[in-house]
This record gives sequence, C-alpha cells and structure tokens, in this order.
Amino acid sequence: MLLQDPLFLLAALAALIVVVILMIGVGSFAKGGEFHRKNANRLMRWRIIAQAVAVILILIFAWSRMRGA
Repeated sequence: MLLQDPLFLLAALAALIVVVILMIGVGSFAKGGEFHRKNANRLMRWRIIAQAVAVILILIFAWSRMRGA
C-alpha cells in the first residue's frame, strides 16, 4: 500500500510544503504591504527549492515502483 511506503509519504510531504509556501506567497501578493515587499523573492526561492526536491522525490518513488522495489 502507498500509505505504508516512507518514500511516498516523504514525497507527499514535500509536495504539501510546496503548496504551503505557494499559498503564503500568493496570499502575501494579494494583500501586498511590507511583508510582501520584504519576503516575496525569498518565498519564491524557497518554493523553487522545495519544488525541485519534491519532483526529485516523486521521480525516485516512481522509478523505485517501476523496478518493483
């Protein structure tokens, strides 16, 4: 089962982290203000890094399932 596979759970957690960072960024963009001015670029960098990690974990998970591990 997928929910018992630690790699699947790690990939799902990474994807969830990407969503949370994205929502914070979109929320701060919509609201504007000082927080957005100070943190917009930092949030974008963190989202890109988290997204890259999530994609790599998903690819590793898919590769491992394809190989029957």
